[in-house]
Amino acid sequence: MAKSLDEINERIVRGDAVVLTAGEMTLLVRERGAGAAARAVDVVTTATFGAMCSSGVLLNTGHTSPRINFREAFLNGVPAYAGIAAVDLFLGATARGDRDDYGGAHVINDLVRGGRVRLTASGHGSDCYPRRTVDMNMGLSDFRSAELFNFRNAYQNYNVAVNTTGRTIRTYLGTLRPRMGNAGFSSAGEYSPLLNDPYFRTIGVGTRIFLGGGTGHVMGCGTQHDPEPPRGSGGVPLCGAGTLSVRGDLSGMNSRWLRPVVLPGYGVSLMVGIGIPIPVLDEEMAAFTGVSDDMILSPVVDYGVSYPENSPDTLGLVSCADLLRGSIDIGGRTVPAFNLSSRPGAVEIAETLRSWITGGSFTLTRPGERIPAA
Repeated sequence: MAKSLDEINERIVRGDAVVLTAGEMTLLVRERGAGAAARAVDVVTTATFGAMCSSGVLLNTGHTSPRINFREAFLNGVPAYAGIAAVDLFLGATARGDRDDYGGAHVINDLVRGGRVRLTASGHGSDCYPRRTVDMNMGLSDFRSAELFNFRNAYQNYNVAVNTTGRTIRTYLGTLRPRMGNAGFSSAGEYSPLLNDPYFRTIGVGTRIFLGGGTGHVMGCGTQHDPEPPRGSGGVPLCGAGTLSVRGDLSGMNSRWLRPVVLPGYGVSLMVGIGIPIPVLDEEMAAFTGVSDDMILSPVVDYGVSYPENSPDTLGLVSCADLLRGSIDIGGRTVPAFNLSSRPGAVEIAETLRSWITGGSFTLTRPGERIPAA
């Protein structure tokens, strides 16, 4: 049995589409099998909510009188990249000024929650752009355009970090105690969007998504995208593998789902909420969306030695089910684990996206181009 995307969208518009969250689909496939699930379900909503460093905002301030061509610019003291064109700026989530506890992610959150930020900038000075300096306060509505533009989000799988050295280390996966005193990871498990479509059959260029509490689109594969990873059961990658580049209008987003986070000893990052609907086109897609936490295996990497040296060595594979239960076994040793991603947040996003679809306000888009996957 196969369904087309048009048929599924017609059911959404009529109000009779059957939409399950990823967790519900996992249970259904386990209980009734992929064939029955494919016949019963039209859409599965997936989601993730975690720190995604490769994020930022593309801003256009509009022209001042007289005009200025930015040479350098700061928002609340955080440097923004000005080498684009006259009054275009890109502010990275991890950018920091003089403070270690305030960065681009905080500026983004300030804007989305309705605050005002201070723009200070200097210009080149030219016949067509004579102004030399700008110092003014701006709210989100004052920008000509403001778009969340993220280059590498929603990793398909990722490392589990441990530390075998005799000292505490601080990383983007959290503070790691010496001699494998703990393990840091970041995963929404069976809710993770790219684990529910491991070969990118339905997620591609132009796919409409939940992004930061509003809507956005997939622009294509993200940086560091690996289309040919080793795979395990159900096509699940056994390492980082796929990533997405995403984009959306910041004015429609919610500060709840774009939240700054400070990682001690490492820096600033942005918690980004992403939700992606997966159309259940056939039995294969039903099987993919039935992925479970115990099928997801991630590599354990020593962030005290192997990771900083860019060594391929790993300490084995562990299941997401064990990670989410709070401890893993490494060589016969029980190691407590902590998650930098929010599974409850992912569940809430998936449920929100389902309500949008069942309410008829969110239909699915056909990708304009496939994302590479072996």
